[in-house]
Formats: sequence, structure tokens, C-alpha cells
Amino acid sequence: MHDTAPPQQGPLAGFTVGVTAARRAEELIGLLQRRGAVVQHAPALRIVPLADDSELRTATDELIGNAPDTVIATTAVGFRGWIEAAGGWGLGDALAERLRGAEILARGPKVKGAIRAAGLREKWSPASESMAEVLDRLLAQGVAGRRIAVQLHGEPLTEFVAALRDAGADVVGVPVYRWLPPEDIGPLDRLLDATLAGSVDALAFTSAPAAASLLARAEERGLRPGLIAAFRHGVAAVCVGPVTALPLQAQGIGTLQPERFRLGPLVQVICQELPARAVELTVAGHRVQLRGQAVLVDGVLHPVPPAEMALLRALARDPGEVVSRADLLAALPGTDPGEHGVDAAVDRLRTALGVPGPVRTVAGEGYRPAAEPAGDAEHGDGG
Repeated sequence: MHDTAPPQQGPLAGFTVGVTAARRAEELIGLLQRRGAVVQHAPALRIVPLADDSELRTATDELIGNAPDTVIATTAVGFRGWIEAAGGWGLGDALAERLRGAEILARGPKVKGAIRAAGLREKWSPASESMAEVLDRLLAQGVAGRRIAVQLHGEPLTEFVAALRDAGADVVGVPVYRWLPPEDIGPLDRLLDATLAGSVDALAFTSAPAAASLLARAEERGLRPGLIAAFRHGVAAVCVGPVTALPLQAQGIGTLQPERFRLGPLVQVICQELPARAVELTVAGHRVQLRGQAVLVDGVLHPVPPAEMALLRALARDPGEVVSRADLLAALPGTDPGEHGVDAAVDRLRTALGVPGPVRTVAGEGYRPAAEPAGDAEHGDGG
């Protein structure tokens, strides 16, 4: 996992977004960075190279030997990879002949382009880009006795395939690429730790297997309850589409999705959601906005360490009210630093905000932000 620091501007300035993608990760990271986010990248999966995948070779041989009536193409990269892998095995012409004689259904416009680039033609594509719509069409037409090849895209599509088989179809799964856990699990563990520590504002998911892999790793480490709690209490789970969201929703985790299932709209959802969550207040005459892992003070970004940010959030919950040292101590992450640790953290927070008198000491009680107009009476030491 690496952190990438963007310019201090843009709608995501001050926010940290975790990216779990293995494929097209650099494109997604670039889109987020250009909008100001700090990105923590931890691939949750790795892809088995197609030419080395014996399961794909077996499925290809089976379809050449016994031609399908219908072929369902689900992803452009997968369909292209299948054609290229078959060509590398010397089976390209034989596979193309079988596909040419079949009814080809394309899940969306990108895969339609891949089909046509291979010299083939799709018969139909759902307007919704939804596999549910594909299934509804097939079941309405009747599939009993038909041989149907389903190009898988990193997950088994268990319910889709089962519904076709229950209706009497002979289904052949074509695993054009398979997901396996990453060879180096360290970055994923660090992303999990950062998420549970409150240092990540959103996690972006571009595939259901990546979401499932993150949850599985959390389970292995005994962190699943904490991860689910983090999602429910502030970390945004942003998914490229409804299929990607399924593993998270199965755990009761709310998700956000764009209307169009693309990386650009995915980033736009993040750009709308995170700033909308920002807390704004006027402190010591300065406009302060709490933005994830930093604050904007009069429009200038000030990074704030996690402990000090936790204190600031506790102080900002009810601006102008005194927060006791005990309550601030409870807000600090990690080990118990004692009351003197709270005092030291408040001093560091004052320095990080970069304006005079942002947090006032209330003698014998605790602290509060200087959120009242200048000249108001103050019964503390003004620290």
C-alpha cells in the first residue's frame, strides 16, 4: 500500500480514500488524486494470467468440442482476453467459428465493442447493463435443453448459473480470469488497520471479489466486527455498481453507487459524499471545516494527525460547550495517555490549526473551541 499526496486543492482535499482494485487501479488513483484526495492503494486480489489458466483452457476445449447455443459475454477485458488466450493456444479460429454460430448476449456497451473487434456480432444487450435483465430475458424465452456459455468475471455468478440450470439449461462457465488473494497481504492488512483506526474516509470497490476479499481478510484477523462498525459509523463504502456492492450489503453495510457503472461517476459520488459530511464552524473568528484527515482554515488545508483530529471532532460536536478531559480522553485512539496526554494533544491541535486561540481551557472543567464572537466573556485561562 502506498500513500499518494495530492495538491492541497480540489473537492477531496483533506480526505483519504482506500483503493482495493488490482485492475485499472492507476486510472482510479489518478482520478482521485486530481481531485485532491490522498490515496491508500492495497490490491485485495491478483488476477491469474489467462494463458496460464488451465480452467479456461478446459472450458474452451469443451465449447469447441460441443458448440454452445448462447454465449453471455460479461466484461470487455474478459472477452478480449479469452479470444487472445485461445489464439495463443492455436485455438482462435476454432473458437471464433463456434462463437459465430451462437447467439451472443453482451452485458454492456464495452463488451459489445470487444465482441465486434473480434469480428463477431452480439444479438442483444440490456439497457441496464444488469445480469438480472439478461437472466429475465433468457428465462422468458425458455432455456430448457439449450447449451449456454457464461463468461465469468472473477466470481462464479452462482445464483445466475443456478437459475439457468434449474430451468433446464446446460451451463458451461468460462472463467476468463480468476481472482486469488494478493501475493503480498501486507498492504491489505495496513489498509484494514488504517480503516479501523479512523484514518480512511472512504473505500472504493470496483469488483465484488475485491469487496469479498477485504471482508475475508478481516475475518481471518478477527477484525470483521470492527470493520463493519467502521463502515456503519463514518467510512463510506463506494461501489462501482450493484453487483460489486453485494458482498458488503450481505453484511448489512450500506453502500453508495453511481447511476452509471464507470470509474468517473464512481469518483463523482465520492466527491459529492465526503465534502457533504464535513463539519463547519467558526473558531476564533476563522472559518474551520473538518475534512477527514485535515482541516480547512479560511480555505487553507492543514493536515491534522489522527489523535488531534479525534479531539477536534469531539470538541466540534457541540461548539461552545465544554468537553471534559475524561470525555476527550475517551475520544483519543489507541492506548490511554492519561489526562496529561490529553493536555499535550490539545497543545498539538492548537499548533496544527495555525490560528491563535482556537481551543480554550476552561479551568477545572476541560476544553472548548473558541466558537463565540470576539469579546464574549471567558472564564478560563484562554490557553
